[in-house]
Amino acid sequence: MARGGLYKSDVQKARDALRAQGKHPSVDAVRVALGNTGSKTTIHRYLKELEEEEGQGLGTKVAVSDAVQDLVGRLSARLHEEAEAVVAEAQQRFAAQLQERSEAQEQARREAAALSAQLQRTETALHEERAVHATDRQALADRTTEIAQLGERITGLIARLAEHEAHAISLEEKHAHAREALEHYRTSMKEQREQEQRRHEHQVQELQVTLRQANEALNAKNHELLQLNRDNSQWLERHGRLERELAEARRGIEAQQKELDALRMTAAEHQALQVRWAEDTQVLERVRAELASVRVDATKERERREQAEANALRAGVRLETLEQLLAQLSPDQPAVGAASGGKERRQR
Repeated sequence: MARGGLYKSDVQKARDALRAQGKHPSVDAVRVALGNTGSKTTIHRYLKELEEEEGQGLGTKVAVSDAVQDLVGRLSARLHEEAEAVVAEAQQRFAAQLQERSEAQEQARREAAALSAQLQRTETALHEERAVHATDRQALADRTTEIAQLGERITGLIARLAEHEAHAISLEEKHAHAREALEHYRTSMKEQREQEQRRHEHQVQELQVTLRQANEALNAKNHELLQLNRDNSQWLERHGRLERELAEARRGIEAQQKELDALRMTAAEHQALQVRWAEDTQVLERVRAELASVRVDATKERERREQAEANALRAGVRLETLEQLLAQLSPDQPAVGAASGGKERRQR
């Protein structure tokens, strides 16, 4: 924009000052000398008017033909169009890349959220498995204690059964000894009857008493033997019951063994869950690293975009400088029109 109150005399003073310093009074130099104020078009117009007044041309004593002017104009328009096309293409490319990066970042964010939810579910399942494992371990300890108690009870019952069997054998031996004694007694009595037939009459009473005592002893022995047989039957019945209890205890032990195998399988599944949880944790860490990498790439893309915009801005400045140079090389009226057209394109 032109500075308010910019006059031709100000431009003339700045031009003369530059010439006095041995510098070329270009539009940019004059504008700098004016304190970076004033429109370049206005300064260029004032400079042309001053040169016309002094009888000098803008071409610095160089005659420029119409063909060269047309070529310079087309070259300027072509450069301007190419610069705008390059800038537009770069902006579209960077916008597409930024969109792809944004979509990838959003996908990574969703995957991270899904992995976080899956990790939370895995931790909950692991906590529940640990609680079940602790309960099963306590149940296993109780079962082990019960099995040990049953083993001790079975050992005691087996010892008692062995004692009763030894007692039955002892009773059978006593019964055999009693029979042998009775047989021996009968044999002795027979021999005594054969040898002492003459003393038979006055010894009959004694023998009858002895026989009665022997019969009583035999009856007592028979009664004792009957009682022992009954005790033996009872012990045999108890032995059968103990064997049934032992079989039931063995079946219980087998059931406990099956439960123990199931608990071992549960422990293996628990170990597998721990391995899976570690793998999920590693996957989450990789996703986080990829997310950080995507953020770094997005930052780099943003820097490259800013660099491209800066390059486009520099290209615009170069184009403006080239237009100014072309304006200086052009004749009076066409140069003014070209400069105005370049200014309008820059404003668009």
